[in-house]
Amino acid sequence: MTKRILLTGGLGYIGSHTYVALVAAGYDVVILDNLSNSKRSVCDRLAQITGRDTTFVQADILDEPALAQLFSDYDFDAVIHFAGLKAVGESVEKPLEYMQVNVTGLVNILQAMQAASVNALVFSSSATVYDVSNTSPLREDMQTGFTNPYGYTKLTCEQILEQAVAANPSLKTGVLRYFNPAGADVSGLIGEDPNDIPNNLMPYISRVAIGEYEFLRVWGDDYDTPDGTGVRDYIHVSDLANGHVLSLNALLDRDESHLVNLGRGRGYSVMQVLNSYSRACGRELPYQVMPRRAGDIAEMYADVERAKQVLGFTVSRDLDDMCDSSWNWITTGAKDA
Repeated sequence: MTKRILLTGGLGYIGSHTYVALVAAGYDVVILDNLSNSKRSVCDRLAQITGRDTTFVQADILDEPALAQLFSDYDFDAVIHFAGLKAVGESVEKPLEYMQVNVTGLVNILQAMQAASVNALVFSSSATVYDVSNTSPLREDMQTGFTNPYGYTKLTCEQILEQAVAANPSLKTGVLRYFNPAGADVSGLIGEDPNDIPNNLMPYISRVAIGEYEFLRVWGDDYDTPDGTGVRDYIHVSDLANGHVLSLNALLDRDESHLVNLGRGRGYSVMQVLNSYSRACGRELPYQVMPRRAGDIAEMYADVERAKQVLGFTVSRDLDDMCDSSWNWITTGAKDA
């Protein structure tokens, strides 16, 4: 029998790509999204990519009666939980909102799952939970910490899940610590489309490429890295999406909880990303070097050995694939639909 999955935040950047991967893997998926940072038109694009109609419920994870109704209407086998707020800078300005949405939202999901006897959850965590004192490559057993309210909420959610599993041995969780997702689906129909000034490097570069921004600001070029610019672990969003399918399979087939990094396992510098995107769009993109930003570190990338061993996780796309697919997404016009 086909297993049915609840995908919260399923019309967002990572959620929509994970939907495509789940359908390709044979799962029946119900999308829950409040459209606060996504568009209903993504449903039509997902149907076009997969060749199947999407099942979409517009509701908020803070609306407990709506969640209870959803779990009553559908018989779910598992939940993949993306819905939440994710901008580091905004979290500093609105810490209480981040705690309410990210932490209370998770508790609401867990309570709805418990009431419906759903015992498998894949959780969207983040590499921001690693303490800044750690040296890359970052392993899952390294010290955790936080430097902003967003990171605090992700670490708190991980701890809540740990306590929930201890209290209910039937509950199994896959905690996935993302590094830096980038790129877009090969179709060019879905991709990263932030509502305001992008927080992430690649969507910012893409706006330079289309002339929306005059140049890229490079925050420091005197780090102890090969070209002096900061190094981060970028992973193609479709590889990241496949990691969620592998996590879900492990929960449902082997009944095993796990906590793993999902990254490429190597770093790319700001200049490497900029040069790759310049090749993708066919012109040299302008940049200006600025002073270092407070709190930035030279490099941050994942050790992905545990993900390989526990989930069989590997990546098949490189930096050029990320930039090429991003440029394809930006120039198809689908993002404006």
